[in-house]
Amino acid sequence: MISKTRTSIINVVIIIAILYKANIVLSDDNSLIPADRSQVDSWFNKNVGPLKQRKSTLEPALVDAEAGAKVIKVMKDGSGQFKTITDAINSIPTGNNKRVILKIGPGNYKEKITIDRSKPFITLLGTPKNMPNLTFDGTAKQYGTVDSATLIVKSDYFVAANIAISNSAARPDGKRSGAQAVALRISGDKAAFYNCQIYGFQDTVCDDRHNHLFKDCLIQGTIDYIFGSGKSLYLKTELRTLGTKDVTVIVAQARKSASEDYIYSFVHCDLTGTGTRTFLGRAWMSRPKVAFAYSSMSNVIDPEGWSNNMHSEYDKTIFFGEYKNTGPGAATKKRAKFTKLLSDAEAKPFITLGIIQGSKWLLPPPNF
Repeated sequence: MISKTRTSIINVVIIIAILYKANIVLSDDNSLIPADRSQVDSWFNKNVGPLKQRKSTLEPALVDAEAGAKVIKVMKDGSGQFKTITDAINSIPTGNNKRVILKIGPGNYKEKITIDRSKPFITLLGTPKNMPNLTFDGTAKQYGTVDSATLIVKSDYFVAANIAISNSAARPDGKRSGAQAVALRISGDKAAFYNCQIYGFQDTVCDDRHNHLFKDCLIQGTIDYIFGSGKSLYLKTELRTLGTKDVTVIVAQARKSASEDYIYSFVHCDLTGTGTRTFLGRAWMSRPKVAFAYSSMSNVIDPEGWSNNMHSEYDKTIFFGEYKNTGPGAATKKRAKFTKLLSDAEAKPFITLGIIQGSKWLLPPPNF
């Protein structure tokens, strides 16, 4: 008969083992992004391992979907199964529950593409050296702002890799009504963009809602060229502002309540472009929550850094944070008074995969 003392010891050992295993499962969300940019890719590869290593940590629906992946070739020259991306997407059944990879050949695909919420687990995959360009010229005047996007993704578990997305409408001149033109609108949950290039002017990316990752991407624009209510991590992504002598703005977030869980975190990003009057963000709504960490800021950034959008009453509710950024645009001496210079402890929530609950759904970028 086992003594009560021995039973207690066994129970303690079991509990410790369970806790240890739980810690391993969640370690990718808790692991901090390295301050040294040269270590970021190895850190990411360690924490976002392949499917075969992560089946016990990923959402079961995602594991099942990846196990039955299907490939569809889209080629403009007719050598694939489809010539257009729209036709390929239309071939995917409603209620799809398996990963469908659209391998897209080079060229310009002039299409206005929508992926409905009933079609999750879709991947758009191009080649790094010869990216396909998804392009259209829709404007807010024609479609409304968020529906003007060249690519609209409403479904969950979307992935794009090595894809260029552009809106070819003319640059707004401040005189034409409804000239805003979105390139990408991402509304689905658990979406990842790897090595994508997204081009536009005003309102380039509608980071609409839910959890998203942008890694090794380029996003180009002028005014509010990342906007919406998403909860997103931008990692090693270039933000290229096409500025002039006029004011330009990178981020406009729609958070307006303390209960809304919207966050944009920019880590190890490169802020480049032209002009010298670019603001990191403006208070489009009353409670924006945005942070830049470990990022390189050129002199395109206005010394003030942030704008309350002429709403001084927002000064007490704004969360515009900065942490260990570098470059001439990162000087904080003349920053707006409501700027939050983050301590190590305050910065932690913004520099982990936990901000987007990455342990549950993130997988490495696909290979062509």
